[in-house]
Amino acid sequence: MDDHYRNNPNSYQDPQGGSNTYSTFREGRDQGNQDVYYGSNEYPAQDEDAASDATEGHDDDDEIYEGEYQGIPHPDDIGARKKALRAQANYEEQGDRLAERMQDEEQLAHQYEAIIEECGHGRFQWTLFFVAGLALMADGVECFVVGFVMPSAEKDMCMSNANKGMLGLIVYLGMMLGAFMWGGLADKMGRRKCLIIALAINSVFAFISSFVQGYGFFLFFRLISGFGIGGSIPIVYSYFSEFLCREKRGEHLSWLCMFWMIGGIYASSMAWGIIPHYGWGSSMGTSYQFHSWRVFVLVCTLPSISSLIGLIFMPESPRFLLENGKHDEAWMILKQVHDTNMRAKGEPEKVFTVSQIKTLKQEDEFIEIQSSTGTWYQRWLVRIMTVVKQVCQNILSLFSPQFRMNTLFMAVVWFTMAFSYYGLAVWFPDMIKHLQNEEYESKVKVFYRERVEHFTFNFTLENQIHQEGEYFNDKFYKIDLKSVTFEDSLFEECYFEDIRSTDTVFKNCTIVSTVFYNTDLYKHKFIKCKFENSTFLQQKEGCHLDFNEENDILIYLVSFLGSLAVLPGNIISALFMDKIGRIKMIGGSMLISSVCTFFLFFGSSESAIIGWQCLFCGTSVAAWNGIEVITVELYPTSKRATAFGVLNGLCKFAAILGSSIFASFVGITKVMPILLASTALVAGGLLALRLPETREQVLM
Repeated sequence: MDDHYRNNPNSYQDPQGGSNTYSTFREGRDQGNQDVYYGSNEYPAQDEDAASDATEGHDDDDEIYEGEYQGIPHPDDIGARKKALRAQANYEEQGDRLAERMQDEEQLAHQYEAIIEECGHGRFQWTLFFVAGLALMADGVECFVVGFVMPSAEKDMCMSNANKGMLGLIVYLGMMLGAFMWGGLADKMGRRKCLIIALAINSVFAFISSFVQGYGFFLFFRLISGFGIGGSIPIVYSYFSEFLCREKRGEHLSWLCMFWMIGGIYASSMAWGIIPHYGWGSSMGTSYQFHSWRVFVLVCTLPSISSLIGLIFMPESPRFLLENGKHDEAWMILKQVHDTNMRAKGEPEKVFTVSQIKTLKQEDEFIEIQSSTGTWYQRWLVRIMTVVKQVCQNILSLFSPQFRMNTLFMAVVWFTMAFSYYGLAVWFPDMIKHLQNEEYESKVKVFYRERVEHFTFNFTLENQIHQEGEYFNDKFYKIDLKSVTFEDSLFEECYFEDIRSTDTVFKNCTIVSTVFYNTDLYKHKFIKCKFENSTFLQQKEGCHLDFNEENDILIYLVSFLGSLAVLPGNIISALFMDKIGRIKMIGGSMLISSVCTFFLFFGSSESAIIGWQCLFCGTSVAAWNGIEVITVELYPTSKRATAFGVLNGLCKFAAILGSSIFASFVGITKVMPILLASTALVAGGLLALRLPETREQVLM
């Protein structure tokens, strides 16, 4: 039997040998032919009873497309095939664009390296070195300010232990958030611009914090101040590195790290010279106090303000400008760098020979909104949301296949190093305080069943316990009671006037016909005591909390020595960073530091702990320098500050976690802090050895 359906889906073969096309369907229908199909899918209407028996009993979803009998593809299949072809074409096009962009980036990187070498290393880089260094110095100062002012500020602001703990962590929280934000924005808005804004926020809010009186306001302003300074480290290293050639990069970035140490020394010295003079300042009644610790907070804003002023005269990174297609601006800045260095070298006639710099094709979609479109805040909202979207996409790109392993390895190294370093940085002074308290308590004097009559106490009572004593018609006049406990004692017809007490309590005492005038012996200091005909008159106003007298000078000395001990490690790492490489520097420093932590088992005195602290700080600083250098070199310009910000934000989170955990073991055991620190350092050091070496690479 002849098959009337040919392979040609576009024609219909007539039984008499003629052919009919779909375009002549209507003519065929007029001749009574009902079996013809045509391209527009307008099937002829059929009665319900005339439906094919082959589809009987099937659901609509299971019905057979009748065009299959003629070899006609289903319209859905055609659409799916076209979609697949388009997707494949788009994928291939994206792959071609990516390959082309990577090639362009590599060419630009090598050309930029050659240009920086032609510009030379001279006056311009050294000027930027000091300006950027002041920003790092401000970051170092910020880490110490709150710890130094706490013993004095707690009295003015009546801070409990919980308040002090929150204030100590809030700065790191602000710095963590600032690192995430400013690092991402610096890759979209520019290094110099973001650094200026960040330092301005830090300077303004740190300055205001020195004047606020309440704890809540002080906490808020220090949070925003930390948020501002959090951008300094991610931006400074990215910014400065893009003016350095490959041979100078590792060494000079390591020298730049010294400014963080200088910040610690500056803060310690200023605190040592200013805060102990608590009488400095002025008072406006009892509601406004401006004591010496507030003067110290003001002085600590100077590095940030100085860097901010210097940045006004510095240009934007030309590498960032080239990445964003601003060829002419980048060329002008590179020529400025070249001419500045040549004039300083006595060669002003030397000409900048670069005339053309490769420009990358821009991929980001910029949204330009006309001034007549919407209200002003709607336009700003669109711009802000666009930038936020770009920053988030840039952060997610750090975990793309190209960067995923490097990002994960660097995250672990940053976290382990910060967890150990900042944890021990809190543990060292807390352990010294604990040893001081133990020594103090060991010297306590106990008086048992003493009987005192008609006596005037006009001298300080300190570190004493009086048990079952009897005091008749005695006078306590203008004295300090420091760490004094009265237990099961009797006070009869006594008189207390102008008493200041610290850590002083009365337990199970009987107090008869006694007057308390102008004292700070509040009700909570009398535990299970019995009062008979006793009176409290004009009690002292102010904070009702007890504050332990701390050896502030020792705190400043410990911080000063710890910061100064970093100097040898900084010098060694700067001199050998380009010789032995970043990876060996990081791994070796972290492993040596882990060994140093075990010597803490032998630290049973204050001097021993101070010595081991200096050793640990001196050996670990090389790892910090190597980590910061390799973070700059591992990522391309479009992601450099973003990656640095994410990793530095993780570092601040590790600092919060480490300081909280390590502080909880003070006075309980030394084993856990030492094991935690050493284990983290070993793990991070071994993992760092698996990172790629970058000292021979140009900045991509």
